[in-house]
Amino acid sequence: MVPLKSKHWFSLRWLLLAPIPILWCLLQAYGWLDFVENKLTDWRFQFRGELPSPAKVIYVDIDSQSIDEIGGWPWSRAYFSRVAEVLVEQAGVKAVGFDIVLSDNGVSESVDLNKLVTGNREFARYLWKNPPVVLAASYSAAVFRDINGRLRHRDLPLVANNTRAVEALEPPELPSFNVGRQLPWTPPNVGLIDTLDGGTRWVPVFAPSNVRTYYHLSVELARLYYGLGPEGIRLTEDKLDFVDPEGEVLARVPLIDGQLLEVNWFSPWLAQKNNPRIGISTVYNYAELLKSGAVEERAAAEQFFAQPDWAGAVVLIGPTDPLMQDLATTPFDHVPVPKVGVHGNLLKTIISGVYLRHVSPAAGYALVLVLTVLITALAITGGGRAVFAKIMAVLLAAVYVAVAFELFRRMHLLLPLAAPLGAAFTTSFGALIWQVIEEQKQKGRIKGMFGTYLAPTVVESMIASGKDPELGGHDAEITPYFSDIQSFSSFSEVLTSSQLGELLNEYLTACTDIVQKEGGTLDKYIGDAVVAMFGAPVELEQHAYNACLTSQLVQRRLDELREKWKSEGDKWPKLVHEMRTRIGLNTGMCMIGNMGSRTRFNYTMMGDNVNLAARMESGAKSWGAFTMVTQTTRDGCEKFGGDRIVFRPLGRIVVKGRSMPVPIHEIVGLKENVTDRTRECLALFEQGLNRYYGRDWAGARELFVRSAELEPLQPGRDPGVKANPSLVYQHIVAEMIAQPPPADWDGVYVMHEK
Repeated sequence: MVPLKSKHWFSLRWLLLAPIPILWCLLQAYGWLDFVENKLTDWRFQFRGELPSPAKVIYVDIDSQSIDEIGGWPWSRAYFSRVAEVLVEQAGVKAVGFDIVLSDNGVSESVDLNKLVTGNREFARYLWKNPPVVLAASYSAAVFRDINGRLRHRDLPLVANNTRAVEALEPPELPSFNVGRQLPWTPPNVGLIDTLDGGTRWVPVFAPSNVRTYYHLSVELARLYYGLGPEGIRLTEDKLDFVDPEGEVLARVPLIDGQLLEVNWFSPWLAQKNNPRIGISTVYNYAELLKSGAVEERAAAEQFFAQPDWAGAVVLIGPTDPLMQDLATTPFDHVPVPKVGVHGNLLKTIISGVYLRHVSPAAGYALVLVLTVLITALAITGGGRAVFAKIMAVLLAAVYVAVAFELFRRMHLLLPLAAPLGAAFTTSFGALIWQVIEEQKQKGRIKGMFGTYLAPTVVESMIASGKDPELGGHDAEITPYFSDIQSFSSFSEVLTSSQLGELLNEYLTACTDIVQKEGGTLDKYIGDAVVAMFGAPVELEQHAYNACLTSQLVQRRLDELREKWKSEGDKWPKLVHEMRTRIGLNTGMCMIGNMGSRTRFNYTMMGDNVNLAARMESGAKSWGAFTMVTQTTRDGCEKFGGDRIVFRPLGRIVVKGRSMPVPIHEIVGLKENVTDRTRECLALFEQGLNRYYGRDWAGARELFVRSAELEPLQPGRDPGVKANPSLVYQHIVAEMIAQPPPADWDGVYVMHEK
């Protein structure tokens, strides 16, 4: 259960982070992320790859070669008339679209005006026949929203021809295409060529004017592709339909904001299979060969226009020479390519019915919020699963991107990427910064709580683990540590209170420093007793070994303190010079945790194994030992410490308060400090113990007498030593001789004192 305070801070954190995804939603709503989103859309086009063309679209290029062959721009429109005528009548194309603004504004005075007017006249006479040819009209428009909130474009000055030449002639000999001047006649097929922003993504498919509604060049070409007249286009609030005379809808174009259509790009510009191209000068030259008197030339021209690629195709004539500056990048092309490709791809979009789809604004905002919450929640997950959770956060973002790309490839559905990913990562970043600040505070709190109980290395390990000490109790295998000063009650009789305090502080500081250095946790002081644990609250795999090592380091440090106190002359009485401490260890499952009342508690340990460790300390006196441990502690120590800790088996006992026997051992010292004399003592002692178990009392006594002479600690010689295990077993053997045990005796010694 999460504490109430934690829940409060958790809710507050999310509340304070909420403006970040909301800000990203606003950026998405107002189009400030369009540039980034467009780049991400381009990547999706490239991931999806080319789509097969639903119709034959052929590009006739006004390229560098054609300009070199025909001459400098502008050309006489007789060339356009001748090319359009032969493509429709000889090649059998369905429609021809001119992606050229037929305006003579800015024409040089050096241009032959008569030739220009003659070309206009010829082109006008051809268009008077109403062929399937669409002329382009350039426009600029004010963008506004109507009462329904839809984007609209108006005020369209359309320019399609030479206005200077128009003034001197009467219609219909030279019809004018200048709608803005309200001249008597306009060609039936005029298509808009500007996209919404001059780019290659969105186009307004129609624009109203004071003459009539003009449709985009690709829309007019689609109408001709379906063989419909101008009345075949029906416009409603949210769609544009192509309807045959019987009323059947041949194609339906969904409109965004009532007027816009997004181009679905089918291929890069240089994809020859999808975008077959040929220079206009080549087409014109073959058209002229049809008039040739040479049979071979005429046949070659007829064969050229009889190619099956022409039949039923839609031809787009537009500038491709870079000097004509009609270039732009596309989702497939990072280097600018001719913009005539916009009309070809939009035409393919309409004919195929494969339109790009977007989720609703509400769904887009929902994606931002959901992805942000999920990724942020994973990013700030702490504890042992923190790394895994952060990896999952990155994977979740990657999965979202993969799904977005796959949905586009399969369904042409555009999920927003910029806002959801931007919101998720910035919110996660903010949350992580917050988390770092909170963790620093938490580190300070943990250090403050446990710094006086645990070694700095243990505190750092707790912090690194990301685990708070658990409230209440839980079971864990640890090694409890108990130590007590021998005959400490006598010290208060010979020392003043200030001396006693000084002595205890020095002794307890030395013991505690070693305990903490070896990874132990101080539980409490009980007068002169030190109670500690190894293996909690932070797990320590080799806790038994560390506890055994600590006991010997404490004993060695106490040897140094006795020498120090002795060197201080009369400051300390002889009792202090002989001070000894006994240590008891046991390894097993214990209950550990914060115990006490709601207002005051202590991090401690409880259980039978804790009591057994205490019995090892108190019982060590009865066996003449200063460090006594159980079999489980010896086993755990040797598992990690090898033979560095030298043990001596002392037998099997039943401690007070328990019924089961416990094998006990004395820690003699560290391997590097144990002499050969001591090793000989241990060997003799072990032989005596075996004789003891075999009821060979005389043999056991002899061996214990011999081992007693080699004991490292001797009464009367070593300060504070009153017995040793060899002497203790001599007394036990004497008891057995005086009062032999029963026949079923198993060698277990029952202790009647704690």
